[in-house]
Amino acid sequence: MTTVSIRRSEGESVTLDSSAVESLKAGLRGPLLFPGDDGYDASRTVWNAMIDRRPALAVQCAGVSDIRRAVDFARTHGLLTSVKGGGHNIAGSAVCDGGFLIDLSGMRSVRIDPGAHVAHVEPGATLGDFDAEAQAFGLATPLGINSTTGVAGLTLGGGFGWLSRKHGMTIDNLLAVDVITADGRFVRANGRENADLFWALRGGGGNFGIVTRFEFQLHPLGPGVLSGLVVYPLNEAASALRQYRQFAKEQSDETTVWAVLRKAPPLPFLPPEVHGTEIIAFALFHAGDPEAGRKAIEPVRHFGKALGEHIGVQPYRSWQQAFDPLLTPGARNYWKSHNFTDLGDGAIETAIKYVGNLPSPHCEIFFGQIGGATMRPAADSAAYPHRNTLYVCNVHGRWDTPAEDRKGMEWARGFFRDTAPHATGGVYVNFLTDDAADGIMAAYGPNYQRLAEIKKKYDPQNQFRINQNIRPGIRPAA
Repeated sequence: MTTVSIRRSEGESVTLDSSAVESLKAGLRGPLLFPGDDGYDASRTVWNAMIDRRPALAVQCAGVSDIRRAVDFARTHGLLTSVKGGGHNIAGSAVCDGGFLIDLSGMRSVRIDPGAHVAHVEPGATLGDFDAEAQAFGLATPLGINSTTGVAGLTLGGGFGWLSRKHGMTIDNLLAVDVITADGRFVRANGRENADLFWALRGGGGNFGIVTRFEFQLHPLGPGVLSGLVVYPLNEAASALRQYRQFAKEQSDETTVWAVLRKAPPLPFLPPEVHGTEIIAFALFHAGDPEAGRKAIEPVRHFGKALGEHIGVQPYRSWQQAFDPLLTPGARNYWKSHNFTDLGDGAIETAIKYVGNLPSPHCEIFFGQIGGATMRPAADSAAYPHRNTLYVCNVHGRWDTPAEDRKGMEWARGFFRDTAPHATGGVYVNFLTDDAADGIMAAYGPNYQRLAEIKKKYDPQNQFRINQNIRPGIRPAA
């Protein structure tokens, strides 16, 4: 085996001799990959095709012992290190150029304890993995809307989904975690053990260690749930959104409705002449009795003259996969995000304006309704602070070629700029790209300094820095 040139945490390169690399490889259950090896490109590839980074070494971890060895190796040699779970993060923080990749994507076990209503989940599992196991027992927890999303990254950033109004954020249903810290220790964190670390991991991202197991509270659901879409033309969007914001104030926590503005995909329930035209779609979900749900969502069917609708009882797993065709891997993606406590006329008008000038037919703007149970914990109950948020807005720029980058990014940034006066100033950390210089303070606000102190305790050398980084003990300059 030859020597390896690899980047250190501070940026310079170091040459690892063959004996050090061979010793690491011999102690692993999973493979150690070099550029050109079978499996290397799959290991370094992430969902967002704008990210094309090449680590010098990648460990495909087969278990906790591999994670611990990899962390020890990275610390001993001072290596620039990234950690990949599901590889779905918009900023592409799973992979670093020239450094050391700890790839957890093969660790996808989900074990359900149906008696206790608890799920034990490995860090490479996707939402699809989770839902398949949990729904076998008629159980679920609030966990995203796209089945290819990684459980780990979504959870560590806060997490929300169709069940959040009834059962809270993903982190509100997190019972405990097992963690490998930067110094190689294996620790358990929950409300009693290492409570400060548990507080930080509930929203603070991958800054504090590598979670090797998540333990979630589960809730009875399904298998059939009332869900679907009602679609209106864009010229009815202003009126529909004003009715929607009033409806949102009156609905129960079992009902969730998201608003999505985009060009109409070729949905079979829409007339062919509508395909490719600008629309507003209301995505509907009811977490309780379907008949009660039909009554609850009835007003949404009368926000205007609908182009079409598709509403019915379907398996929860199917609904969790309904938007997968719009979020397939391999496209170039760029996002900007705001939180809203209400949808003011200014925000509505700006959204309609920007949807009328989409840079790509794949782009969209959505207002994801949360509220309900997500608002009940205190802002300092966990690292995630945005407990006043009723709508998480994401402007989802998406296109196929690098030639479209500039136009698409300028469109997304323009929407972000023009809607800022109507938003809270807070953002959801999982929607931050890697060029959001002030995003870290917008993500954590008053909780940032406590996070920085916990970072100093558990990762004083900032080993885990390829992320929306919280620097040890340091507050960013204003």
